[in-house]
Amino acid sequence: MPAAAGQKRDYYEILGVQKNVSPQELKSAFRKVALQYHPDRNPGNKEAEEKFKEASEAYEVLSDPERRSRYDRFGHAGAGSSGFEGFGGFQGVNINDIFGDIFGEIFGGGGRGRGRGGPGRGADLRYNLEISFEEAAFGCRPKVPIPRPKKCETCSGSGSKSGMPPKPCGTCGGVGEVRFTQGFFAVSRTCGDCNGTGAVIPDPCSRCRGSGKVPSEEVIEVAIPAGVDNGTRVRLSGMGEPGDRGGQAGDLYVTVIVREHPLFQREDYEVFCEVPISFTQAALGAKIDVPTLDGKVKMTVPAGTQSGKVFRLKGKGIPHLHSQQRGDQHVRVIIETPTELSARQRELLEKFAELSGEESHPQSKTFFDKVKELFG
Repeated sequence: MPAAAGQKRDYYEILGVQKNVSPQELKSAFRKVALQYHPDRNPGNKEAEEKFKEASEAYEVLSDPERRSRYDRFGHAGAGSSGFEGFGGFQGVNINDIFGDIFGEIFGGGGRGRGRGGPGRGADLRYNLEISFEEAAFGCRPKVPIPRPKKCETCSGSGSKSGMPPKPCGTCGGVGEVRFTQGFFAVSRTCGDCNGTGAVIPDPCSRCRGSGKVPSEEVIEVAIPAGVDNGTRVRLSGMGEPGDRGGQAGDLYVTVIVREHPLFQREDYEVFCEVPISFTQAALGAKIDVPTLDGKVKMTVPAGTQSGKVFRLKGKGIPHLHSQQRGDQHVRVIIETPTELSARQRELLEKFAELSGEESHPQSKTFFDKVKELFG
């Protein structure tokens, strides 16, 4: 329903979205409306300009989680007196901050400059390290080759052949971006002459071409602590790419990938495994060898153990990360049924069945008792 004269329209209605709209869907909806009514596409059309301002105000409020929450509860009164105040911004917020990401690609812009000249921090690096189950449990110190650019020795990382410092870029004046007016907006884009750094090197080094870095591979020892799990990230400060023009190096993030184990499975710091035992071991009881992360240990299987029974070996699990504690190991026994019997073995088993009787087994007895109760 259209709003009465002098009454503001609902912000969600203006952008054509529901109240449960996600931030990304909200942004897409605003882009669609803003492009439709953009003054550059509607020169001299006052109605389109007003609708563009109206959509801009709606997006300004709804894209701010706090203001959106107040608007949902109290309407326009809760959102504050927003209003489109000229072309300078929304209540002190730079208009390019709100629209730059939406219209930058249309006008060829790319947001703000990436630098102001001088040294710049190097990029962070990531390396996926595959280790064994045991190495994850107890820790390790593998040596891994990292493709990591190093400082150019020819220019000592300055990027300059003569060692002279860079000078401010003449195109952007050292700010790393150039601005130009595109109809309704002042749009900025990354300076192409200095690539957003705000500075240029008059005499670039012939080896590194002014970057201050050359390709290299370095073997690094990585300390993996005991107790890491699949996906754990280990940060090595300062082991990433060297910074531009002698700037601070980035960090190296090593992501741990743990190989599956043929016997063990892990849940948090607990270890689980299955161990087969024979019918006679289960019936008579026995001491069996059980594999653990520390090697084989003896485990007592009491007489009359049923298949699927789980035993706990305290302190035989995974060490806790950065702690002296350790989890437990849980052993599930599975009774193996022999598939091939000798004549003597069959004779003895038949004699055993005859002596015990089918209904003498506890589980069988329970089953037949239930049958008798049901059918009398």
